[in-house]
Amino acid sequence: MLNVVGTMFFKDGKLLIDKPRKRPTFQMVGGAVEEGETILEAAIRECHEELGTKVVFDESKIMPVMDFIEIATSDPTKKIHMHIFKYDGVLEGELETSLEIEKFMWFGINDDINLLSNTLKNEVVPYCIENNLIYSKTR
Repeated sequence: MLNVVGTMFFKDGKLLIDKPRKRPTFQMVGGAVEEGETILEAAIRECHEELGTKVVFDESKIMPVMDFIEIATSDPTKKIHMHIFKYDGVLEGELETSLEIEKFMWFGINDDINLLSNTLKNEVVPYCIENNLIYSKTR
């Protein structure tokens, strides 16, 4: 089974998500764990790769929060073990698109859930709402 990581970054009650050029939906900052990597090392590497060189974050503030088994969005015949991390800090600097990442979005409670990958829609966003990580500014 493939191990996959995703890291949640928050600002003003919104979750940072990105849209890969190869996919129709937004996903978490993250990706597959490579051979020889721990899941934490993979999460840190994916953050550096997807956020770009102008973003600054403290690697020691990336904490595991949950994991689950699900069907891969990219291949409905493949099960993956998803490991979710949360960044306990403020993301500094400027997000950069790349050959892999087309655009970024700060997803809020009133945004269209149909923009999201299955992982975000079924697991991560409900967790975020339940734990008041995504919320309305009028709370």
